[in-house]
Amino acid sequence: MIGSLVRRELRGRYKGSFAGFLWNYINPLAQILVYILVFDVIFESNLDYFYVYLIVGLMPWNMLSSTIVQSSGCIFAQADMVKKIYFPREVLVLSVATSQLVNFLISYLVAFIIVLFSGMGVNLGLIVLYLPLIIIIEYIFMLGLSLILAAVDVYFRDMEYITGVVTMIWVWLTPIMYSTEGLPDALLAILQLNPMTHIIEAYHAVLYYKVAPNMVPLGILALSALVFLAVAEFIFIKLEQHFAEEL
Repeated sequence: MIGSLVRRELRGRYKGSFAGFLWNYINPLAQILVYILVFDVIFESNLDYFYVYLIVGLMPWNMLSSTIVQSSGCIFAQADMVKKIYFPREVLVLSVATSQLVNFLISYLVAFIIVLFSGMGVNLGLIVLYLPLIIIIEYIFMLGLSLILAAVDVYFRDMEYITGVVTMIWVWLTPIMYSTEGLPDALLAILQLNPMTHIIEAYHAVLYYKVAPNMVPLGILALSALVFLAVAEFIFIKLEQHFAEEL
């Protein structure tokens, strides 16, 4: 069922559009060009190859933000199916997260090609060893968050809109357009509380700095993400009992 829903999502997202699946590349590239204009041309970022730094971090962020925003309304969007057919409701959230993961993997090929031809070079050993692990950790974290948001949205419809606002603020608390080097200790301490800080820094470490990511915070985040997913599933099951009545 998950596979069927993922295929439907991937096929139907750009059905009837002229560019079709190319929008997976056009949208993030347009966003990247705007950020490059603002942060590299107008404000003159002190990061070498700023566009590479930006691309490497922005695409994983887009996967998370798109997943949680779309997941927060996925139960309500499938209200007819939820009320008429019994199936594990988690499937709806899993299908959203998995389709976004597939889109990310496809679009991240662009990031890899840009890094490859930027002149910075790549470390294939680090990529093979660490990149799949980082992606899995991010997937587990965003799946747990999506389960909670999807369940709460059934009872509190404003959650979908609140999620959109929170992601707009959250992106600026994540080192995507800037580096954490040289930041005041107080601000750095706040950023370290952000799980996405460690995930984005891990992407930057492997693809931009070409070094192994700091495994201490990444390992703690991995364990925390697994615990968080278990808690999210528990909350989802509790709230799921009255989905049909609320819808």
